[in-house]
Amino acid sequence: MSAAAAEGPYAHGHRHLLLEQADQLMQQLPGQRVEILGGVLTVTPALDPGHAKGLSRLRRPFMAAGLDGGETELLEGVGLWLSDGPADYAIPDLSVVDADFDEHVVEFECCDPAVFRLVLEVTSGNYTNDLRKKVAAYGSANVPVYVIVDRKHERLHVLTEPMEDGYAVHRIHVAGEKVTLPESIGASVTLDVAQVLEDSRRRTPRRR
Repeated sequence: MSAAAAEGPYAHGHRHLLLEQADQLMQQLPGQRVEILGGVLTVTPALDPGHAKGLSRLRRPFMAAGLDGGETELLEGVGLWLSDGPADYAIPDLSVVDADFDEHVVEFECCDPAVFRLVLEVTSGNYTNDLRKKVAAYGSANVPVYVIVDRKHERLHVLTEPMEDGYAVHRIHVAGEKVTLPESIGASVTLDVAQVLEDSRRRTPRRR
């Protein structure tokens, strides 16, 4: 979208309406994640047990590397303002951000993407958002590293070298591999793919 179009009255009104609708949904659906991707409101259900456990366990290697305090913070649920549309924003499952991130809130309680060193998503039912829409969105926003725990296909994706509409490097890893993330995030972090996938696995509900 051109700058002129973005500044027009329709675009401004549409932007305001989208953000207003997002705010209403967040109040109506507590515990669910509301985002705007490509100008479309998206709702992700509350975490299932496997998603919650996997996310909790994933914090550990980042914390052990010293990324939660000092020059960086390790955060869940902080908003990232996107440039893809008039009101686009995402809420990654987990982020490594600069320590002064709270001084860079730009819109709708979301932070400037420049403070994000890494974003990580554990896929839910609407996994195509993480594997497609957010690849383009985070790449365009110049987020240096994007990690996806793909529970449906049992793979770990590591995307680096952001560019317009995606990433130049997209590596896929499977159980049995150990992956060391780029030190540009602030420290050396190695993930055991098999353990990450096992911790995040969706369990079959027991019948009562």
